Amino acid sequence: MNDILPDQTPVWHFLEKSVKSVLSAYGYSEIRMPIVEQTDLFKRSIGEVTDIVEKEMYTFEDRNGESLTLRPEGTASCVRAGEEHGLLFNQAQRLWYQGPMFRYEKPQKGRYRQFHQIGVETFGMSSADIDAEVIMLSARLWKQLGILDDVTLQLNSLGSNEARREYKEALVAYLSARKDQLDEDSQRRLSSNPLRILDSKDPQTQSLLDDAPSLNEYLDTESREHFAELCAMLDQAGIAYELNPRLVRGLDYYCKTVFEWVTDKLGAQGTVCAGGRYDGLVKQLGGRPTPAVGFAMGVERLILLLETLEVIPAEVKQPFDLYLAAEHKGLQQSLMLLAEQLRDQLPGLRVRVHCSGLKNISSKARQTGAPWVVLVREENESLLANLWYNSEPTYDVQVNHLSSLLQQQQQA
Repeated sequence: MNDILPDQTPVWHFLEKSVKSVLSAYGYSEIRMPIVEQTDLFKRSIGEVTDIVEKEMYTFEDRNGESLTLRPEGTASCVRAGEEHGLLFNQAQRLWYQGPMFRYEKPQKGRYRQFHQIGVETFGMSSADIDAEVIMLSARLWKQLGILDDVTLQLNSLGSNEARREYKEALVAYLSARKDQLDEDSQRRLSSNPLRILDSKDPQTQSLLDDAPSLNEYLDTESREHFAELCAMLDQAGIAYELNPRLVRGLDYYCKTVFEWVTDKLGAQGTVCAGGRYDGLVKQLGGRPTPAVGFAMGVERLILLLETLEVIPAEVKQPFDLYLAAEHKGLQQSLMLLAEQLRDQLPGLRVRVHCSGLKNISSKARQTGAPWVVLVREENESLLANLWYNSEPTYDVQVNHLSSLLQQQQQA
């Protein structure tokens, strides 16, 4: 787990603000869930034989002996909250959330044991248009962030639960005859979660899968039509994609559409956003059958990608617009009042006042990154503001003219 330091938080704010603006444009509403849930919620939703439940969850007993878990993902919590508060049955909902998730796994580039996700979940809509909308939404975000050319959309359909069950049997039969050629993880998954073998990174296992039965051969008619309609909508919208028949996602509740946005700019850990359809999950957790589709994006990994591609605007890392200091201690009271007046007159202006002594004014001003530095001094019983812009001296103005001058600069 790691700290997010003051020089990093402006980038987080930039990403969060960008996400919120796109979600607002699509009419999505924020929901906030607790980070602790009953353990059974994740066992029932994610699947007891998944790596997350078996090895990665932070689970403990509270003082009443109840088993609680720090949430490893947000979808199950969102479904639980929606069902608990009557938001789902016979209703269409477009929701989003953000916050920390927890998994005990080997720390890797762009992910820690406490990591942050932004998730989007929609309920009550079964047709392919809502699948297309959440993908179009994510594509719009990548475009706004300046990374659309550096991510690739991968698509697949898992079909219905029945079709997937038939395919799973055929895959297990094929791989069981070649079990000794599988890597250790795939051998273990063969009896617990065989579809995850399709996602194996082991070269020998991948070569075995070249001749394995294909999921596409087992898709039901409805799933084929649904997927074809989705692809047609993406084609019309000009959103490029790759069909990846081995894309299955790691959680048990997915069906029909699954997708990932991946990049080759971050090494092996290239997935920056992933999701799909999970029509059976609400019923699985005790509600009435409700179609649903959504996705989640890893904030740390997205920020790492933004930094790697150097697309973060320069002003994002500039936390202050103006550094304000006084020539001597006797002017400090006037300086504090001036700062308040500037904040009143220029909403949004970010002002830092030099406090506690007159030493190192220049170096402290440079450390803030503020482009404007103002030194207030006294001359002939009048207060003057000596302006510096990007370390270059400009001119003196009367203090009462400072606001209008800064306003002109803002507009320019």
